[in-house]
Amino acid sequence: MIYNNLKIFSQNICKNTLVVNTILETYFHFDMILIQKPLWSIIHSIPSSTSSEGDVLVGASHHPSWLSFAIPSVSQSDHPRVMAYINIHLLLFRFLFFKNIINHKDILLISFFSSNVCYFIMNIYSDFSHSALKYLKNTEVNINNLLIMTGDFNIRDRVWDPSFPYHTSISDDLFILADSSNLDLSLPTNTVPTRYSNTIGEANLVIDLIFLCSGLNELNNHSIYPDWCFILDNMPLTVTIPIEEEFIQSFKLSLPKKSKEEESFVTEVVDIFKSLDTSILSNQESLEQVVNLLTSRIDQA
Repeated sequence: MIYNNLKIFSQNICKNTLVVNTILETYFHFDMILIQKPLWSIIHSIPSSTSSEGDVLVGASHHPSWLSFAIPSVSQSDHPRVMAYINIHLLLFRFLFFKNIINHKDILLISFFSSNVCYFIMNIYSDFSHSALKYLKNTEVNINNLLIMTGDFNIRDRVWDPSFPYHTSISDDLFILADSSNLDLSLPTNTVPTRYSNTIGEANLVIDLIFLCSGLNELNNHSIYPDWCFILDNMPLTVTIPIEEEFIQSFKLSLPKKSKEEESFVTEVVDIFKSLDTSILSNQESLEQVVNLLTSRIDQA
């Protein structure tokens, strides 16, 4: 299959697990799902050296057809407010997230390779205190080959919201940050609010934004879906961004049913599960290490 663009879906899902699970189950025509404010909830208890009842394992939504990326939680009550899901068809693009460049729970910086060039994508949730933007301003990080910066910025400004009469200083900071990474504000093809109020008398807002690499033909060509089938405050944004043409070979390996090869493979997989050391499971990070080890062993089987 030949890839020459990435189809990106971005939305603040307001901690609604049903919405994100449905997106992951049905939106395979997108290459990347960028989520703001995911719900982190208890999955189950894991063995503990300090408690007979075990420790709780907290996680967000996952799906076998998507790779999930999020910065590890600092504590059980302090979880990241941004996540990304990458379609597994894009495994060969070698997606990674860079905590060593930006280490903030509400900013997710992801890299991928296309034609041996490293590109970046940034997903942001900036709360009403603008903590994520203040962090970026203070760190003064300039990122080369940043293709898109998107998310929920919680900033009203007449530049992108015709119903709002004022310009704000925090918007200037946002534009300075965008300019430092060679990004321009993209205006949507349909001028509608991105957040709808459920309170009578309160205005609808435009606070979900997309910044794209300067010079792209896709500037001012992304879409907002006010008729989104799920009843949420924030509407999704979608955009298609071009990349260097890349050929990814798709193939499927299978074993004949009830054959000796299938029997041998199943036996080997069972042995791999039996040999796993689950005594180290104490938190989400250790669980992910065991899962990655398990996946690697099965791939080699």
